[in-house]
Amino acid sequence: MRYLLGMTKIQKAVILAAGRGTRMRELTADVPKPMIAVRGKPVLQHIIEGLRDAGIRDCLVVVGYRADAVQDFFGEGSRYDVAIQYKTQTVQDGTGRVVELAREFVADRPFILAYGDILVDPENYKRLVNLSDDVDATLTVTRGEDVSKGGAVFLNDEMDLLDLREKPKPGEPTSPWYNAGLYAFRPSIFDFTAKLKPSPRGEYELTDAIRDLAESGKKVKAIELTGEWADVRDPEVLARLNNL
Repeated sequence: MRYLLGMTKIQKAVILAAGRGTRMRELTADVPKPMIAVRGKPVLQHIIEGLRDAGIRDCLVVVGYRADAVQDFFGEGSRYDVAIQYKTQTVQDGTGRVVELAREFVADRPFILAYGDILVDPENYKRLVNLSDDVDATLTVTRGEDVSKGGAVFLNDEMDLLDLREKPKPGEPTSPWYNAGLYAFRPSIFDFTAKLKPSPRGEYELTDAIRDLAESGKKVKAIELTGEWADVRDPEVLARLNNL
């Protein structure tokens, strides 16, 4: 008789929306990058609505640069049928350190972590909200991206994480899998973000914590995103998205 593992339904999400996005130049003079409009509404609105439609009603938005623009637009979230809380990132020192701001909000529950400048097909949120009881983290991956601009993800045939390297340089090991910037975590991730040391870039990298989690013996799985994926990183990407 096969033992069937249970699933945990994720009900909370943390969205990182603190950055200005200097590559957007004058487009972020008055708003942070997640508030730039794509197809008529801010990137952050696309994310919140996608999470809501996947069953998540409890969101923490981490703000920083021009936090007022985010809070004035979304308020407490009732207009979007969600409850939104806010935390302020005062020092931009990397994705690993900023996740620490979610400890109190998350408590002992699993959560989705989304970067506020990443657009995905909303169906992907529904694929993330059910977390298998034997998995401590799920990261999403996509193909066809330049891993030197993000993270190279090394997986086995069962999509278990083997390694994760941030912006590998020429000559370093590489992978066809690109870190797509959308995750599901159990609170165990905080045990590893708390121990992070600065990377060679001088930042506390979330990817280092995820690698350490996997190396500790916890199961970290990857899923390949379906449909559209876009890192709204510069005016050229924005123009392409708005002209589709």
